[in-house]
Amino acid sequence: MTEEPNPLSRLWPLAPSGPADWLSKLCGDGVTGFMPPAMPDAVWVLNAMYEHEQGPTEVSYDEYHRARRAEGSSRTHRIGGTDLGAVGIVTGGDLGRAGHPGPGWRRLRWAELARRTGDPMVPDGLLPSYRCFPSAKKNGSWPLGIVPPTEGSLDRETWSRLVAVLVAHSAAGPDTRCLAYYNPLMFRAVDFDDLHVRAGRLGDAEALYDLSEADFSPSNLWAEDRSWLLCTDYDLWGTKVAGPPALVEALLNDPDIEAVRLPWAH
Repeated sequence: MTEEPNPLSRLWPLAPSGPADWLSKLCGDGVTGFMPPAMPDAVWVLNAMYEHEQGPTEVSYDEYHRARRAEGSSRTHRIGGTDLGAVGIVTGGDLGRAGHPGPGWRRLRWAELARRTGDPMVPDGLLPSYRCFPSAKKNGSWPLGIVPPTEGSLDRETWSRLVAVLVAHSAAGPDTRCLAYYNPLMFRAVDFDDLHVRAGRLGDAEALYDLSEADFSPSNLWAEDRSWLLCTDYDLWGTKVAGPPALVEALLNDPDIEAVRLPWAH
């Protein structure tokens, strides 16, 4: 695998996939990301969601989409003669990179929405995903006034803050040598044999968010000394961080990160 020179390739050049072999032994299959066990502790960092300052509306994303289709102002997407907009549900969720929506929007904490709806933040036995907060949705679709968590990637603000916490809890700080893995589903040309691994400094890890070939944060990032490992699964709304108890406690108590322990997914 080769690439054209660019700022990211200088900071985080492609690396042989060999250093990632231990992930397969530790975690098993990594098609959607290598999900680690506790090392010896673990915590789940939740993707951010946002609410408009005027609050959620009674209209869902799907109802709005169908109303626009009915008046002819929404494009039709067909596959094999099937109108996808007519048979599917527009949930309001997205896949890949995300960030603060801009003026007029505020961070909506999972804990706040759980108190409002009566739903648990993450139901027992499940992982952070589209199956969370069924009471907040109408027939599977979120209200227009809420931007739900993105899937398969941390949002930019949480990624940046997580990197800062990792720097503070790594022996070499920003000079900690790390490796990053992007799963094959993130790329237009899916390749299950040639793993996309990059090597660089933890202090430069914010740059990994803007890899041009993949519209996602890395599936896995880990310290070369294996003192900690994180996994953002392609199908989930959160990132599991496995490492020492001091790192886990720092994430649980960080004011800019929302994190939870999931005993059934420790």
